[in-house]
Amino acid sequence: MDHVPAAVDGVELRHLRGFLALADELNFTHAADRLGVGQPALTRSLRALESALGVRLLERTTRRVTLTDAGRRLRDDLAPLITRVDATLRAAANNGPALLRLGFTALLPEACARLNAEFEAATGAGIRLVRRDAALAGLTSGACDIAVVRGELPPGAAVRSRVLLHEPRTAVVARGSAELAGRRVVDWADLADLPLVVNTVTGTTHPDLWPATRRPRLACTADNLDEWLEAVAAGHGVGVAPAPVTRRHAHPGLRHVRLKNAPPVAVHLAIPARDAHPLAERYFDRSSPCGA
Repeated sequence: MDHVPAAVDGVELRHLRGFLALADELNFTHAADRLGVGQPALTRSLRALESALGVRLLERTTRRVTLTDAGRRLRDDLAPLITRVDATLRAAANNGPALLRLGFTALLPEACARLNAEFEAATGAGIRLVRRDAALAGLTSGACDIAVVRGELPPGAAVRSRVLLHEPRTAVVARGSAELAGRRVVDWADLADLPLVVNTVTGTTHPDLWPATRRPRLACTADNLDEWLEAVAAGHGVGVAPAPVTRRHAHPGLRHVRLKNAPPVAVHLAIPARDAHPLAERYFDRSSPCGA
């Protein structure tokens, strides 16, 4: 039997949860808020885990937080295990029907209502909706068992996915701004001449979607939907998002402009590539494209 280093024996579940929250948020303040702990306590937890494992898991500068190679491996291996631990603890505590945690970001597509009803009727399990402002809606941190993800999946993500549907894009601009003034419809190509506000975490539109010879200038970035809305309303630039999201999150300082010839946004269903929750596997297998 392999010998387990004594330091590893001191690793606690709170250390692992803290690391997964950091791996998901890549922001100490946001991760601490999610866990309901202070940022110094989260920093100490990460240091304790790194010390026990003898590796650095995160690279932290004044501007950004990134995962090291060891951190990415630990995240991918650990997330499904924590998911199963949570499922076991919930079942023991509730002694009731099984529960599937369905993650999403800005808005759960209406088409998922039918999928949820059919799944609950077929399995007798319940569904808990979990919103996370993270690229995979908390799937990689174990916050959910299965996730609805808009747009491109993060490169190298350890998930299996399928496209459920496609959504049209809509442009949004500040009321009274000169950009797209008086325009009710605009061609996708014409946006290349305007500054663009980008949600770098859960957004679906970025300058690389346009040809390299003519693409929008990046005006500023936001870490979540609320910041993105306020940046556009402040007149920093034009925003582009799936039409259902912009309709749901109305803002008095914004005006919507219909786009033509814009590429649609793919909406994916994603589960861990390994050790997915059995209920997540059943939901994934029952799902099918819901239309365009």
